[in-house]
Amino acid sequence: MDFNEIKKKTGKTAKLYFDGYKGERPYELWKAFDKDLAKDLSLFITGQMYAREKIPHKTRQLVAVAALTVLERAEELKLHIYAALNVGCTKDEVAEVIFQTGIYGGMPVVNSALNCLKDVLTERGEWNE
Repeated sequence: MDFNEIKKKTGKTAKLYFDGYKGERPYELWKAFDKDLAKDLSLFITGQMYAREKIPHKTRQLVAVAALTVLERAEELKLHIYAALNVGCTKDEVAEVIFQTGIYGGMPVVNSALNCLKDVLTERGEWNE
């Protein structure tokens, strides 16, 4: 894959996943410290890894939600919950993945992740009890 194709895939995938996200994205943080490295990381992570067509975007984001839940990475989790919803996952699917992680990570991580889900749904105007 040539550079222009990777750059195009990076932009397309970033828009698909993160369009409308109001928080700081990792790319913006990286860029504040090292613009060249930020570009390289973005091209690799978003343009090559996230853009791979081996599994559907919904599956990829549910995997990210599960991993970030167990690792207790709340800020990154919010970003990927947002992305999961953007690619068509339902709030029930995201919640189910979070509940499933309780087997491996314990209920405290589930509770924290469900609060992240609730925060994202509230920000998007989609929270209703």
